[in-house]
Amino acid sequence: MSSKESNPAETNDSTVEERVGYGRPPVATRFRPGQSGNPRGRPKGARNFSTVIASALSERVAVTENGRRRRITKLEAAIKQLVNRAAAGEARATALLIQLVQANEAKANQPDTERVAEADTIVMAELQRRLGRQA
Repeated sequence: MSSKESNPAETNDSTVEERVGYGRPPVATRFRPGQSGNPRGRPKGARNFSTVIASALSERVAVTENGRRRRITKLEAAIKQLVNRAAAGEARATALLIQLVQANEAKANQPDTERVAEADTIVMAELQRRLGRQA
């Protein structure tokens, strides 16, 4: 390509057509600056899967325990049933209960990110103090 020839994409002339293809939609159909591709977006108050599960598990149900009626959450009721089945010798319930306990213990052993961030802040302040002295 000689220096006199120009690339159509480099010219500002509106009569020259731009390349159209994958990742290059026609100029007329592109979003204008400041215009959203999803103007209506997700409606406010739309609940995701984990929110729906959490609200269902936190609903209260009436149970009779040791001759007394109590209101407990569905999560508590499900855990009680699982523990009772495992105690009765049901192998699948026992295996599931052991998995739940191990997952809970692993979650409890994870370092506290707030404490780590606090320690990092102390180290950074000390480094700044030392570097400030050298400059």
